[in-house]
Amino acid sequence: MSAPATSDARVLRFDAFELDLRAGELRKGGRKLRLQGQPIQLLGILVENAGNLVTRDELRRRLWDADTFVDFDHGLHNAIARIRETLGDSAETPRYIETLPRRGYRFMARVDVVAGVEDTQLTVTPAIQPTVTTAPTQRRRVIAVVCACCAIALAASVVWQRLSLEGAVASARSIAVLPLKNLSGDGREDYFADAMTEELITELSRIQALRVTSHTSVREYRRTTKHLPEIARELGVDDVVEGSVTRDGDQIRVTVQLLDARNDRHLWSEDYRRPLRGILDLQNEIAVAIAQQIRVKLTADQQARRSATRRIDVDAYDAYLRGRYYLNSQYSTLAPVSTAKRYFEESITKDPGFALAYAGLADSEMNLAGFRHAAPERAYRSAKEAAHKALDLDPGLGEAHMSLAYLSWRYEWDWKTAEQQFNYAIALAPSNDSIHCYYSNYLAWRGRKAESLAEITKGRELNPGSSFATSESSLYFQLRDYPRLIQVSQNGVASDPNEWLEHFFLGIGYEGMGRRAEAIAEYEKAVQMSGRDQDASAMPAHAYAVAGRRAEAETILREYEQKTDGYVSPYMIATIYAGLGNKERAFELLDKAYRERCLDLVWQLKADHRVDSLRSDPRFQTLLRNVGFP
Repeated sequence: MSAPATSDARVLRFDAFELDLRAGELRKGGRKLRLQGQPIQLLGILVENAGNLVTRDELRRRLWDADTFVDFDHGLHNAIARIRETLGDSAETPRYIETLPRRGYRFMARVDVVAGVEDTQLTVTPAIQPTVTTAPTQRRRVIAVVCACCAIALAASVVWQRLSLEGAVASARSIAVLPLKNLSGDGREDYFADAMTEELITELSRIQALRVTSHTSVREYRRTTKHLPEIARELGVDDVVEGSVTRDGDQIRVTVQLLDARNDRHLWSEDYRRPLRGILDLQNEIAVAIAQQIRVKLTADQQARRSATRRIDVDAYDAYLRGRYYLNSQYSTLAPVSTAKRYFEESITKDPGFALAYAGLADSEMNLAGFRHAAPERAYRSAKEAAHKALDLDPGLGEAHMSLAYLSWRYEWDWKTAEQQFNYAIALAPSNDSIHCYYSNYLAWRGRKAESLAEITKGRELNPGSSFATSESSLYFQLRDYPRLIQVSQNGVASDPNEWLEHFFLGIGYEGMGRRAEAIAEYEKAVQMSGRDQDASAMPAHAYAVAGRRAEAETILREYEQKTDGYVSPYMIATIYAGLGNKERAFELLDKAYRERCLDLVWQLKADHRVDSLRSDPRFQTLLRNVGFP
């Protein structure tokens, strides 16, 4: 790894900060800040080029080894997030570092050269203004600036000519797959075209040198009349894949074309006719063909998948696609998850060697546990078995690794394995925005704010059609950053007033800031919108209790204790008793949650304000040690 090239200037100043390029130190008010390694090197490059775009490719060349894709993306986002955290900067309203999506970064603040350094001959970039100069020195610097500008212009001209000769396609790195059209003439086959689109996106996402826009972002373009350049701007992509799918019995025809979206120019097209049992090979063949057209490097895994032959049962694949269709249609409702699970089980029955069906089953089981439709032990055991089976059949399924990461974190309390599995998942499916969001929440839970924000940023780049407000709200809940939680949740409510989780988190933010009346109003909205979800109901119950409205709190408590369907979270009941001041009963239920490995325990215990009254009790500290919090 190379250090950043530096100018003759040793110390650069912006606002209250001083950056010592030679020592590799950042100081504020004379105090050295904790920024080192890649972040300090990256900051040096940006500050030296203040006012100018520094491209991702340039940063890759100067800071990362060649042919590094996953580590580069992760390292870059984490380094930028670490710098922003140190500077007190924000990606949404930047003062120092501006993100130019898919292109690079620009340092925005004025930069001055600190006078009095040991060398008098300072080479200053046009964006850096020296604070103290003499007349002869000023003349030398003006000459240097003019020469530098001429050199830059000449270099830019040469680069532009070279790019023009090589063709615009060679630089394309980001791509979106628009919803494939169903040309079968049967509206009941729409699910097939929709699921085929998602599977092609998934296959392309395995190519680490590509950034592939998520399925949720492209769904709104199913019947769009927008022109390609407009779509490209909205999605932040260079190229677009569009096409159609027709199924006739056990035969399938897929027509795809690749377009330079920004210039509305056709690049490539192909028509594929295959037996349906070879659909997995066809998806891989199309993905590889697209990659070759835009000249990106295939990984060893992608090369291996290209040479593999995977045949499946036609009916098993149909059931799998139906399962994915229903699983993707849910967010905060139970019924589609149960339907999806049945289809995945049907698919496995028809083809016990179909890895993707096991991965879908693992997702369904985890969702059912999340909705508390099943006890954690049964649901998570089934999910783990399904995920391991999927990886036994196909070790390259990043989604299955994500399932194991989640299980290791929330159920098995094995943080080391959780982190390893998250990294495996991202390495195998770098363009899966859901994995980045789950990992962001895990990092926030660990208290690693900068890395967590970096993952949210990555997810937002991959899925520009989503606000990510719920994921961000969850992040700031874990950090107990209530002012920021209020801000993010208010944005989420404005974006989708009917999403109960945003009202839920907004209530937490208000209560954390002592604004209990406003908190209760938001909690009550969440209860109504969610159909009395356990999370939503327990929060106002605790708020009622501490506000002296014991009768209302006890009414909700009785609902919990008399509930017979599904799994009732002992942790949620414990929080109500904590609000009512009954510590003995609260600790009995927390112990029950520990024995049952209730998913709420690990997720809530560190950050939840409802158990603050219990934290000073030795039994609470014992519980933390028993769970093994890092």
